[in-house]
Amino acid sequence: MTPASPSAPADETTSLIFRRSSYREYLHVAQILRKETVGGALLLAATVVALVLANTPAADFYFSLRDFEVGFEPLNLKLSLGAWAADGLLAIFFFIAGLELKREFVAGDLRTFNRAVVPVAAAIGGVITPALFFVAINIGGGPDALRGWAVPTATDIAFAVAVLAVIGSHLPSALRIFLLTLAVVDDLLAIGIIAFFYSSDIQPLMLLLAVVPLALFAYLTHKHSNFFGTRTWAGWLILLPIGLLVWALVHGSGIHATVAGVLLGFAVPVLRSRKGGGPDAGPGLAQTLEHRIRPLSAGFAVPVFAFFSAGVSIGGTEGLTKALTDPIAIGIVVALVVGKPVGILFATWLVTRTTRATLDPDLAWVDVIGVAMLAGVGFTVSLLISELGFGHGTVLDDHAKVAILTGSFLAALLATVVLRARNRAYRLVEAKERLDGDRDGVPDVFAD
Repeated sequence: MTPASPSAPADETTSLIFRRSSYREYLHVAQILRKETVGGALLLAATVVALVLANTPAADFYFSLRDFEVGFEPLNLKLSLGAWAADGLLAIFFFIAGLELKREFVAGDLRTFNRAVVPVAAAIGGVITPALFFVAINIGGGPDALRGWAVPTATDIAFAVAVLAVIGSHLPSALRIFLLTLAVVDDLLAIGIIAFFYSSDIQPLMLLLAVVPLALFAYLTHKHSNFFGTRTWAGWLILLPIGLLVWALVHGSGIHATVAGVLLGFAVPVLRSRKGGGPDAGPGLAQTLEHRIRPLSAGFAVPVFAFFSAGVSIGGTEGLTKALTDPIAIGIVVALVVGKPVGILFATWLVTRTTRATLDPDLAWVDVIGVAMLAGVGFTVSLLISELGFGHGTVLDDHAKVAILTGSFLAALLATVVLRARNRAYRLVEAKERLDGDRDGVPDVFAD
């Protein structure tokens, strides 16, 4: 399908899906994806290094490093380095997810129903359907096998964006925004799943105590948002210790500590305060903190987690065959490669049928198929849920991780075939999105 000729952007009442965002949102998402591309490259590098170390004579060194314990025992914080990466560093990742999701609902594309309905519905479909695929394949495996039902439900945006960079795709901005928004909603659903289905031995008192520093964190960020937004040191010296206290109390409560990251992200205001000039004066504290901390998340926290989590001793061809013929592994691979895109496509199609919406004329359904396949790249959160469901370092966990790597690779490969075939059409759309005939600083196809 050849992109249509340039036309004025659709207004909010037009029943189009995947239409362009505002130019401000376009620039914001482009900045995020640039950072995630670098983070994705580091994530891939960390994964390769971990796999090499775990399957060479250096394996003993790797596993002893991963299992080396540090911390303060009286507070139940003496953890292995692998556990610190999963419980501590991933809290930074989920803090960013909380900031981004709140910004999307308050000031981004998700603030209006017409724009929110497609990515939210797609994310829900992309969580439910792969879970059903996994359960259908492992229904006879007993409760131990079924604890992995949520493993194939997540989308790794850093990994997905890295794939786009590697294949040189000129994916239109509307689809990039859809992929990012879907992944952000996906992260929220994942943290809900972790909190409700993978937490144990809940300590209500510790959870109630966590509310106190969380409320203080929210009060300070709202009352003094301009102060923290203009003074970088204040966030590190004042907000960080309070956030660490929230994290420690949530960790002690029995709920997975990464939940603290999302709660802290939700506590930060999105819009700029009146003292700071009001909403039109520039980005609020949420976007400012996201800009400061995302490089730490994408460039350090997630790659380090991948390094400690992805190192699986495969055991040669025989071990790989044994792992991939395990029904748990088969369920994960099928769910990522087939279940994820089927769920996203069905939910998107259902929205068009129930709302009588149509696809933006610059796009075709094959583009949606390609992005849905790319969403099957599940890595960071999938690895975390595998450890929570099967137990870190167990045989089932190792088989699940082999399946996550295999399924993500196959999903990326299939998406590459589809999206590369559409690159010529994408270049035409990209040219339209750069054309500024009236020289007002905003390309003509954008509303503002």
